[in-house]
Amino acid sequence: MPESTDEALMLAYAAGDVSAFEQLYARHRQKLYRYLLRHVRDPGLADELFQDVWQKLIAARTDWTPDAGFSAWLFTIAHHRLGDHWRGLKHRPSAPDDADERLARLADAHTPERVLSEFERRRQLQLALDDLPMDQREVVLLRLEQELTLEEIGTITGTGRETVKSRLRYAMDKLRARLTS
Repeated sequence: MPESTDEALMLAYAAGDVSAFEQLYARHRQKLYRYLLRHVRDPGLADELFQDVWQKLIAARTDWTPDAGFSAWLFTIAHHRLGDHWRGLKHRPSAPDDADERLARLADAHTPERVLSEFERRRQLQLALDDLPMDQREVVLLRLEQELTLEEIGTITGTGRETVKSRLRYAMDKLRARLTS
């Protein structure tokens, strides 16, 4: 039996097929959670936002139309929820006090040298990402981590394809310069 597209599953879910939702959730939960966690860097807050995004999707399921790709629609909801969160805080919080320890726990533990190298590389990348303006950081994360097209990113962020392309180019130039210096 051929695998259903996300769009076909969403239409089935909107018509009442709960198993279609379960398939969509299984396909997209990890990418969505990583996207949120990269933005807020707090697992508890990422969990809360993750649940909010899925609740909003569930509530709006009958409003979805197939002309909006499912991934773009899901990440648009996430983008808006993150915007609501940041507006509520009036600023972007600094990294948690234990950020370095958290990053160290993510590193491969085969050898002490490899752990240190991996930790340093991740730390440098995270610092470089943190230095990017929010609009550039977001297009980088959506493109590289979520593997979305420029058009999908434009839909999510409410900007044109050329603006997305420009932001991505400037962000990648800044990351290269930062990571090679």
